Amino acid sequence: MANELVFDSKLHSEKNIAWWLYLGHAASLLFSLGAFSWIPLIINYVKRQDAADSFVYSHHNWQIRSFWWYLLWVVVGVALCMTVIGIPLAFVVWGLAWLWKAYRLIKGLVDLNDNKAMPA
Repeated sequence: MANELVFDSKLHSEKNIAWWLYLGHAASLLFSLGAFSWIPLIINYVKRQDAADSFVYSHHNWQIRSFWWYLLWVVVGVALCMTVIGIPLAFVVWGLAWLWKAYRLIKGLVDLNDNKAMPA
């Protein structure tokens, strides 16, 4: 019984951290277009191993992959801006990347709440 309570407490703590990191990534996306997502990203890397034995580990991976893919598409948009004809296309790429990251953050939060692991 005592081990069960410790495990439940540990899992609750891991979920709580992942939840706050989702909110940190979301706040960064809303208020700085993701420019400050490196802060929760570092915490994802630091805390991920603590959750290695639970489904929460997949949420850290999900957030980390979301950051790096979003950054890639932002850089693609910047590269498109280097040409005059690419500027409108850059805004399309940035808008789609923003929507994609918002979707991933919402999906992650919903699945975390439902105690579901994220796909690999």
